Amino acid sequence: MNLLSARLGHWTGDGTGVTVVLPPPGTVASGEIRGGAPATREFALLDPLRLVGTVDAVVLSGGSAFGLAAGDGVTQVLRSRGRGFPTSAGPVPIVVGMSIFDASVAEPPPFAEAGRSAVLAALTGPEPLETGRVGAGTGAVTGTWRGRRDPGGFGAATGRAGAASVTALVVVNAWGDVLAPDGRPVFAPDAPAAAPAPAPFPAANTTVGVVLTDARLDKMGCHLLAQSGHTGFARALHPAHSRFDGDAVVALATGEADGDLDHLRAVTADVMATAIRSAVAGRQRDAPGVEGA
Repeated sequence: MNLLSARLGHWTGDGTGVTVVLPPPGTVASGEIRGGAPATREFALLDPLRLVGTVDAVVLSGGSAFGLAAGDGVTQVLRSRGRGFPTSAGPVPIVVGMSIFDASVAEPPPFAEAGRSAVLAALTGPEPLETGRVGAGTGAVTGTWRGRRDPGGFGAATGRAGAASVTALVVVNAWGDVLAPDGRPVFAPDAPAAAPAPAPFPAANTTVGVVLTDARLDKMGCHLLAQSGHTGFARALHPAHSRFDGDAVVALATGEADGDLDHLRAVTADVMATAIRSAVAGRQRDAPGVEGA
């Protein structure tokens, strides 16, 4: 997996976790939220009209609003290493957070310390990229709109747009189904396209992702790339962007290669859809206790 010059680290706990993406200094970033129930940190800074143009880390976590505390641990570590937006009082690390709802909401672990562990893992050095029930995808499920608890997880995929690379990283915890390339649900291939009314507490969902490219893009270009990440959501999840999901995508551009924005956007949609499917690949028979698996 080509993560370009970025680093990735996981902390995997009991039914929840944290994943940290550390881009190189100066990485341009923007993002977009399309779900109705987001749990985010510092996302407003990603608007192309806002002052700050770069980010120091993106933190994906379980635990819903509680999990956003993972960003505190990451911020402390980066500040101690001199990373951050320069101010008269010292650097202020720009750490964007996105959380999913998982079982840890009932009894949250110390997420700030979990974030610290994940960022230190990223800083230690490259490790084999794990997908599935790892990091922020540890407690993820899908298909809850059908009253099911099908597997979710952490997925990744990469592709090329001319001289530029595009990598998608995603935590899949969707209200809807994961769709195979033929458009049928992976875990309920013969189920109807519509589902029964949602359960009394349908808000335990959210898919969050990061698009990383080495192309030279400004903040508006990154915003458009994040939109194409959401196109990938719509291709591989049904339904996507519901009122009960907090679906969000952050796009990061490290600026090392030439790239055509529209070509990058087309590849991003494909790569994100592939990453979503990779989060549950091979899981149909190895998820004990999951209905229909």
